[in-house]
Amino acid sequence: MRVLAAMSGGVDSAVAAARAAESGHDVTGIHLALSRNPKSYRSGARGCCTIEDSNDARRAADVIGIPFYVWDLSERFHEDVVEDFMAEYAAGRTPNPCLRCNEKIKFAAVLDRALDLGFDAVATGHYAQLRAGDDGLIEMHRAVDMAKDQSYVLGVLTQEQLAHSLFPLGDSRKPDVRAEAERRGLLVADKPDSHDICFVADGDNAGWLREKLGGQAPNHGGEIVDHVSGEVLGRHDGTYAFTIGQRKGLRIGRPAPDGRPRFVLDIEPVSGTVTVGPREELRVDRISGIKARWCGTVPESLEGTVQLRAHGNEHRARVRVTAPSTVEVVLLEPASGIAPGQAAVIYDGTRVVGSATIAATDRTEALR
Repeated sequence: MRVLAAMSGGVDSAVAAARAAESGHDVTGIHLALSRNPKSYRSGARGCCTIEDSNDARRAADVIGIPFYVWDLSERFHEDVVEDFMAEYAAGRTPNPCLRCNEKIKFAAVLDRALDLGFDAVATGHYAQLRAGDDGLIEMHRAVDMAKDQSYVLGVLTQEQLAHSLFPLGDSRKPDVRAEAERRGLLVADKPDSHDICFVADGDNAGWLREKLGGQAPNHGGEIVDHVSGEVLGRHDGTYAFTIGQRKGLRIGRPAPDGRPRFVLDIEPVSGTVTVGPREELRVDRISGIKARWCGTVPESLEGTVQLRAHGNEHRARVRVTAPSTVEVVLLEPASGIAPGQAAVIYDGTRVVGSATIAATDRTEALR
């Protein structure tokens, strides 16, 4: 097969490209230039969008012995990922930009271009497994290394996209991947993993949003109020700086009468009100999801698990598909701090069934 290997400049994508080439595929490496100004992006090894990362990817391609190119997708990335991130926070929601990047960039813009150029598949360093199902469809499963499993951020992929994807690391553990990189002479063998959001240069989401939103922000301040009494406990500089379940940075002048910490329970961008209360008020067992995407056949209902954060635990759940793009999820074990805008990724055992964007949460009387 002709395979396009997406090389971020990290150890995982370098080993994935090397394995694809060693398997006999005709591999070409590409690095995605996602920043309009790479110098403004995070330096060092904390991101995947720097000039340093591009150079690391090029050196890895040279060692592997494959052609290498840089594709400039900065405009598409800004429109589909960065602006979406800004709009979601401005609306009081909490998006996952890595998931959106996989949906809109790596497995849409890149894959579409690859197919147009005659490639058969795109290979990435994601930790997930692909298997042939009994029904003839391609199934995506969790990785062997559960500590590195990335099936959550791939839960937006469709059957058509999975059919043209390769995840060569799905059956490996991270220490083994690093050891293999060293044996292959790849200089990124010891490079730290990327983390945080690549386009937020210093990791300060609130500060970045304050600067970028400017006059487009829904508010530039408001009240922090108690969820029961409505008492004003403090003020803030903008609702975009908060997410459901947040505890730090509330700047509340005095402790609660019962001495317990307070958490963000609700965000209202129009009025600028942030409502806070005790941890137990965050517990929910009902989730409404929209913009559902399915990795294969659309189910009517199933009892399985859902994962609600990229690094969160699974929750046993009953899922009912109310329309091809909407779902209702009943959690058999309540969850806390679940924010609209996050993704609910649905699993049947280790198999990824699909995903939906959380639109609303609720709880039964038993939790009230």
